[in-house]
Amino acid sequence: MNVSALTNEIIDGRRLTREDDLSGFIDCPLGELCRGADRIRAYFRGDKVDLCTIINGKSGQCSEDCKYCAQSCHNHTGIEECAFLPAECIVREALANEREGVDRFSIVTSGRRLSDRDFEKAIHAYTELNRQCTLSLCASHGLLTAEQFCRLREAGVTHYHANIETSRRFFPYICTTHTYDDKIETIRRAQEAGMQVCSGGIIGMGETWEDRLDMAVSLSELHVISIPINALMPIPGTPMEGREQLEEEDILRTIAFFRYMNPEADIRLAAGRALLSETGKNAFFSGASATITGNMLTTTGSDIRSDREMLTAIGRKVVPGQP
Repeated sequence: MNVSALTNEIIDGRRLTREDDLSGFIDCPLGELCRGADRIRAYFRGDKVDLCTIINGKSGQCSEDCKYCAQSCHNHTGIEECAFLPAECIVREALANEREGVDRFSIVTSGRRLSDRDFEKAIHAYTELNRQCTLSLCASHGLLTAEQFCRLREAGVTHYHANIETSRRFFPYICTTHTYDDKIETIRRAQEAGMQVCSGGIIGMGETWEDRLDMAVSLSELHVISIPINALMPIPGTPMEGREQLEEEDILRTIAFFRYMNPEADIRLAAGRALLSETGKNAFFSGASATITGNMLTTTGSDIRSDREMLTAIGRKVVPGQP
C-alpha cells in the first residue's frame, strides 16, 4: 500500500469500499498511516474536537447477553443497579457539563429497550434538557420503534447512539439475544426520523483485523457521522474477564484506518483511553477528532478539564460552537 498516494486520493474524493483491497492497512508502517490519517482529519474535520458527556440514566438488569457488558443480567459483576433517574438529576448534571464547555450530552440506559413508563420519563427529561440547556442532545436507549424515534426528535434529541459493536461475522460470538440486523434496523429508523447517528464498536474482544476493517466499511455504508471506538477493558464477572488488553499501537492503527474509511465522520475516543499514553494524546494525531469525556458508564473516564487542557496544548479547539 502506498499510504501517501492513498491519503491524497481520499482528500481528492476517493472513497474506499468492500471491493477494495484493504489488507494493506494491517501491516503498513504505523507512523506513516497515522500521519496520513491526521492529514485527512485536518482536511475534513479541522481542529475542532467534539466533546461529548454521558449520564447513566438507568443501570443494570439488562436482558441482553452481551459478553463484554457489566450491566447484563447474564453476567455477575456486582454493578450498582438504579431505576430511571429523575429529570432534575439529569438536568443538573447536564448544566454542570455545559459549564465545563462540552458540546453534547447523552442519556444512556441499560436494556433491550425502555419500558413505556421509562420512555415517558426519558421524553420528559429531554424536554427539560432542551428547555434549560444549549447542549446538543443525544440518546442511547436500545432498539426503539419508528414512532419512539419521532417522539425523541420532537423532544429535541438530534443524535442517536447505537453501536454495531463489531463485524457481522463476529457479532454472534458476543451477543445472541439480538442480532446485527436489529442494530442496522435501529440505525435506519433513527436516520429516517431525521436524527444523526453515533455508532461504532469495541475492539479487543477476540475479533480479527478483518473484522475491524469490516466494521469500518459497514459504518461508511450506513453514513454514520460519529464513530466511537472503544478498547475493551475486561470487567470481572463477564465472559471477557481475563482477556489480554490491547497494545496502544493496535488501537492507534484501528483509529487511523477508520479515518481512511470514514473521512468525513467524527472518529471518537471512548472507553479504554487508559490503555493509551497521556490519556490518548497520540490518537488525536492518528485520525481522532472527538472524544467522550467526563465519567464513563462502567469504567473510569477522563476529566473534562484535563481533556480540554491537553487538547488546547496540542493546538485543538474545544470551545462549543467553534468551527
